[in-house]
Amino acid sequence: MDITAHMHLLGRQARAASRAMARADTATRNRALHLIADAIERDASELRAANEKDLETAQAAGLAPALMDRLALSDAAIATMVAGLRQIAALPDPVGEISNMKVRPSGIQVGQMRVPLGVIGIIYEARPNVTVDAAGLCIKSGNAAILRGGSEAIHCNRALAKLVAEGLGKAGLPLDAVQVVDTVDRAAVGALITMPQYVDVIVPRGGKGLIARLMAESTVPMIKHLDGICHVYIDARADVDKALAIAFNAKCHRYGTCNTMETLLVSSAIAPSVLPRLATLYADKQVELRADPEAQAILAGYPHLVAAVEEDWSTEYLAPILAVKVVAGIDEAMDHIEMYSSKHTEAIVTEDYSAAMRFLREVDSASVMVNASTRFADGFEYGLGAEIGISNDKLHARGPVGLEGLTSLKYVVFGHGEIRQ
Repeated sequence: MDITAHMHLLGRQARAASRAMARADTATRNRALHLIADAIERDASELRAANEKDLETAQAAGLAPALMDRLALSDAAIATMVAGLRQIAALPDPVGEISNMKVRPSGIQVGQMRVPLGVIGIIYEARPNVTVDAAGLCIKSGNAAILRGGSEAIHCNRALAKLVAEGLGKAGLPLDAVQVVDTVDRAAVGALITMPQYVDVIVPRGGKGLIARLMAESTVPMIKHLDGICHVYIDARADVDKALAIAFNAKCHRYGTCNTMETLLVSSAIAPSVLPRLATLYADKQVELRADPEAQAILAGYPHLVAAVEEDWSTEYLAPILAVKVVAGIDEAMDHIEMYSSKHTEAIVTEDYSAAMRFLREVDSASVMVNASTRFADGFEYGLGAEIGISNDKLHARGPVGLEGLTSLKYVVFGHGEIRQ
């Protein structure tokens, strides 16, 4: 197979399909989503069988535990995919919405219309659920999609691609509106990210190595985040029970996700009472604590205690490892976050309204939380139905990217025969 020629064919097909998707009405696009959801429910056992093939191959290849976790397609994961599609279908359709209409002195009316981006290329590793999430969001937002999943999920992605195509066809939409790249050749990625004539935006979802490569090589704009170095700061005026629950959940709910806490910051005023209790909870999960000298002194005797080094503050572990630092207060906490955060998600635990509002205003991350686990930084949890990815950039979208993030605005003008004088 000539990979470049094949990818250009997919690009031309996607560009043609994008025009049909942009003019398709809301009811048709919603019908496709429901049909895909029905097909996934119907063929759940076949999907699990395909996933088992992928898992066996991945295990034999020595895939890292974090990626194995992302690759697994459980009954709950399948149910979440189905629920996500139906939630997307129930969301208001942003396409064609006109806003900010103003009458100008000349007599013309000027406003903005929300329109699809066009063709979206999604490149991702391991997670087969991304195939469905991405397809659903692109269909609802009137875009065409080219999906290049990781080689480790090829069997599952092929099975899902057939179900997506089935739903599109039954709804009367072009099958080329969602194309799954059916090759594991890495050259396909290089071609996809250098086709600006066909692809309007690239959305990478994967490890730091993948995204760093795309940032260096892509000639197509990207919606992306490089890593998730997320912080929880326990303030001097925190409710201790809330702090324990949030700090435990943010780290231990799942280790291999980008919204998992990687650094815990604790005010020195509350650290002696909070850290030992947290250490007991973490010990049950065998979480290694990489602590600064003050935290080490408080936690002396803890079985999984290691002295932190500079590198720990800027590391996304994706594992049962947590960096811990005692800070003087909110200012030092925010200074630390400013220096080391990847600008993904940060949380403060406090009952001090002023401190909470300072944290919200001054911390420059895509999601900033008060008294909640960082694990909520997710499109499904935010009510977006699903997410195409999470953006740490400030242009064009930020945070979990749902339907609106897959559209743009263009100016529209209504006149009555006016001419410019």
